Amino acid sequence: MRKTVLYILVSFFAGLGGAYTYDQLKVDQNKQNEVQSTPVVNFASNNSTSTPLPSRDISSSLSEDFVGASQASTKSVVYIKNISERSYGRSYLDYIFDRDPGSQTQISSGSGVIFSADGYIVSNNHVVQDADKLQVVYNKKVYDAKLIGTDPSTDLSVLKIEDNNLPAITIGSSKSLNVGEWVIAVGNPFNLTSTVTAGIVSAKGREINILQGKFPIESFIQTDAAINPGNSGGALVNKNGELVGINTAILSKTGSYAGYGFAVPVDIVKKIVTDIIEYGEVQKAFFGGEVVDFDATIAERLDINVDQDNINGVLLSYVQKEGTAEKSGLKEGDIIVKFNDHVVDSRSQFEEELSYHSPGDKVVITYEREGRTANANLVLTNREGTTSILKREIYTSESLGAKFETVPKVERDLINIDYGVRVFNIDNGLIKRIGISEDFIITDINRNAIKDPERLVDILEKIRGRVVIEGVNSKGRQGYYSFYLR
Repeated sequence: MRKTVLYILVSFFAGLGGAYTYDQLKVDQNKQNEVQSTPVVNFASNNSTSTPLPSRDISSSLSEDFVGASQASTKSVVYIKNISERSYGRSYLDYIFDRDPGSQTQISSGSGVIFSADGYIVSNNHVVQDADKLQVVYNKKVYDAKLIGTDPSTDLSVLKIEDNNLPAITIGSSKSLNVGEWVIAVGNPFNLTSTVTAGIVSAKGREINILQGKFPIESFIQTDAAINPGNSGGALVNKNGELVGINTAILSKTGSYAGYGFAVPVDIVKKIVTDIIEYGEVQKAFFGGEVVDFDATIAERLDINVDQDNINGVLLSYVQKEGTAEKSGLKEGDIIVKFNDHVVDSRSQFEEELSYHSPGDKVVITYEREGRTANANLVLTNREGTTSILKREIYTSESLGAKFETVPKVERDLINIDYGVRVFNIDNGLIKRIGISEDFIITDINRNAIKDPERLVDILEKIRGRVVIEGVNSKGRQGYYSFYLR
């Protein structure tokens, strides 16, 4: 009996002790939770004694800037449809049964920017390339567009639609644009019209070797604003809604946005578009030479004495014979440090400065040679070495299935030929059956010099028997095609 009473008493007091211990642990845990939650509450509070976070004010300010810039620019960006007909190649069964192999309609799309109120629109060359028909979709209307001209060297094109009082975009300045400045990209990615994305200018004067023109100008604005397929030809604008560039390319292994996009600076765009509207093509200026980037490795290889801690300028790597650079006294190996008092430290900077000018303009180039600094006064020329206005003359032959043009003097000198006719836009016809490659330059047919497209077409349409075509490819390598015509 005594043991039973003892067990009951021990159990009773043990229960009291456990309850007391649990209660104390509960109190301690609540206190700990209160301590942990205190900073979160104070951080989110609107206590007047606390210092407000700067990011809240910045975010609010940027939001307001983006709204205004978006409203100002989206009304000036259009949707472009590229419609083309692609015929199937004829098989031997088609010839046997004399049947049409048929064709397929292909539609691609991109963006464009209203450049003037009377209907001129700027876009990319690759947006309109190979189009049989171009349409502009704007404000719930569909316009048939006329292609005024293109410039593959900058990947730009100009279209025209018939309308007036269109909301032309406000033109800004890419020269005054700073790295780190906020910009927005406006376009139609993935057929999603009037899409706006924001980012900063990551770099300027980027050269990424994507353009296919004979004398490409690459001095891109690099931005981390999201640019995707369909954005091409759209607007890159600053926080005031002013156009600072035309979106052109993305750096991606997947074909979609992966961090960086590139735009043609608007100061280049203005010159290109104005020339195309006025003359039908760009009046590109040449200085009679070529430059390359200059660094310590090149200096050492060419045995040029430079300050290793202060290497500036670009290297003059080629001087055209009897060209304006040679006439002004410039020589291969000179280090060009200024173009009209503008410092140039890369090839892209030099090409950008040159792109602002036209044939006939007078410029001053500052260069260094053997430790001395001097100036050269140049008169810029056109592709034929003169200062007159030139228009591109293209000869089309349906029977040969290609387009032809005379190779300009500046290019002939560069690849060391006296004459030649370029073949391009190859379609179904004799040129394709022969196997001539795109941009091949024909210099001779059966030992007959080919100096103009008319003579080339006349010979190939009439000649019979063994034919040998000689020339050079797009890289300047000699080649020939031999075949038999009946």
